[in-house]
Amino acid sequence: MPADASRTHLVLIPSYNTGERLFSTVAAARAEWNPVWVVIDGSDDGTGERLQQMAASDPGLRVWVLPQNQGKGSAVLHGLRAAKDAGFTHALTMDSDGQHPADLIPSFMNASLARPETMVLGRPVFDASAPLLRVRGRRVSNGWTQLETLFAGVGDSLYGFRVYPVVDLIAVMARQPWMRRFDFDTEAVVRLAWRGVKPVNIDAPVKYLTAEEGGVSHFRYGRDNVLLTWMHTRLMVEFVLRLPGLLFRKLRGAPPFQA
Repeated sequence: MPADASRTHLVLIPSYNTGERLFSTVAAARAEWNPVWVVIDGSDDGTGERLQQMAASDPGLRVWVLPQNQGKGSAVLHGLRAAKDAGFTHALTMDSDGQHPADLIPSFMNASLARPETMVLGRPVFDASAPLLRVRGRRVSNGWTQLETLFAGVGDSLYGFRVYPVVDLIAVMARQPWMRRFDFDTEAVVRLAWRGVKPVNIDAPVKYLTAEEGGVSHFRYGRDNVLLTWMHTRLMVEFVLRLPGLLFRKLRGAPPFQA
């Protein structure tokens, strides 16, 4: 495990009822980075208590246990506010279900350290385990996101392996009540781009684990697609209102359209 703790960048893992997979995910993240913070989002599978016991003997691991499930975005926001209070400037978010490549944490952090004014986004590379319906569905979401950001360069709208600037993300979340559940990842990149945060994309593999492999998914096609449709409807309405300003910034090469 890294002995020296970063004072600016941390790994932030929201988790809800991930079971045993959470512990291997946290261990993999700790092997690559210090510190790692985990927000247990109202889980009732006992993982919160067990992870707190692990943290008691690992100064590089901190755990928060929320009393009830509030959604991924809310769990991330809880961690972001604690990170800001502790003086951290950036947070790499990753899922707790083992889909994201922990071995790429250092390269993503280094990209953020090189350009701290940006958000470093994972661009997923799928293998045969990826459900075709979800791959096709994200293409639709990506198309809307490109339009909503006036083609600022967002490589993928849904892949949650990312490095965010803490203050900027807290600011955009504090201004409206959305981005608290499955709509978090997409709306975060759109609103950060509107704020002038340039996306930097890095290819990263994603693996969909089977139940036999310990994979856990809380995605529900009907419920979450309705949520995404409502989200893009809201964003498109706001995009139309922002369009003159975005066009002006793009013509000037101003953030997020700078080189």
